Amino acid sequence: MEAREDFTGIMLGIFLGKVRHMFGTRVVIADGDPENRQKFKEILTHAGYMVVGLVEDGRSALKVIFQNEPDVVIMDARLPGAEGLEIARIIEEHRAAPVILLTEAHEQELVSEAATTWIFGYLIKPVEEKQLFMAIEIAIASYKKIIKLEEENKRLRQTLEERKLVERAKGLLMEAKNMSEREAYKYMQRKSMDNCVPIARIARRIIISLKK
Repeated sequence: MEAREDFTGIMLGIFLGKVRHMFGTRVVIADGDPENRQKFKEILTHAGYMVVGLVEDGRSALKVIFQNEPDVVIMDARLPGAEGLEIARIIEEHRAAPVILLTEAHEQELVSEAATTWIFGYLIKPVEEKQLFMAIEIAIASYKKIIKLEEENKRLRQTLEERKLVERAKGLLMEAKNMSEREAYKYMQRKSMDNCVPIARIARRIIISLKK
């Protein structure tokens, strides 16, 4: 038993050592209880995190989050002035930061409701340090993956739209100027290079001019 506890202590020490080197991870803590806020601040600061905001209500939370652009938000589910889930939905709209929700053990209905919002982790009070650190790192990593996927999807949609524009412009050129498909594309390609603009922009100009 003692050997297992020693091993756990060693592993926790290694973990905390790594965390302490992670300077720059910015955290906002939103909790209506001043003792909880101070406790979280002391734990996180000691571990090397930067606490860039301590707030007690929903309105203040949003203000501090948008001003300080944290990497993660630790937020009580029952914030004064606004429910934590309501604040999380606003944060989601702006993709401001991942949210970790603090809940009581009996709030299972709230946890189920939170499954459809911008929540990247749950911590049941009282929170253990090890769970807190792990929740933060998992939330940040998951958030980055989602943002990356959204950016990739956006690029794919943009590429698809640009291809549609090029195909449409190419068809209009073939019809209006009696060009072959290859000639129409080469025409747009040359215009793109001569004007130093993307071919999709040339395609859009052609569509506008030939539709008149």
